[in-house]
Amino acid sequence: MKRILTITALLLALLAALRAADLPTKPNIVFIMADDLGYGDLSCYGAKDIQTPHIDRLAREGMRFTSFYIVQAVCTASRAALLTGCYANRVGMAGVLNHTSNTGLNPGEKLLSELLKAQSYATAIYGKWHLCHREPFLVGSKTQT
Repeated sequence: MKRILTITALLLALLAALRAADLPTKPNIVFIMADDLGYGDLSCYGAKDIQTPHIDRLAREGMRFTSFYIVQAVCTASRAALLTGCYANRVGMAGVLNHTSNTGLNPGEKLLSELLKAQSYATAIYGKWHLCHREPFLVGSKTQT
């Protein structure tokens, strides 16, 4: 099955462009994924009711994406697609995992964090992993430093 165009492709293109530019240092990459956060919920995207000054500063001083498409409207599938660059159904993450789930993201999947780590980035995840909670599916722990 074909891989879909996701933010993963954009980040990889950014890394390739930066490498080609021979910059003295690599840029920091901070990706924030929040459940139920809409495009208009951050003040850097026009929200009036919610002030997000720290995120606004990141947007001002870094790169801000203005178009984004996700394969499914649920957290497990969205995370799986983002981190693998694959359509969530192809990697077996079509819905949402819960505390009774006995499955997870296949440990053999190549993750964005692994691609970044191969480029000498230190990687970490903070907060909700939501792609598994049982062995052998705890693939996120293998890519953290």
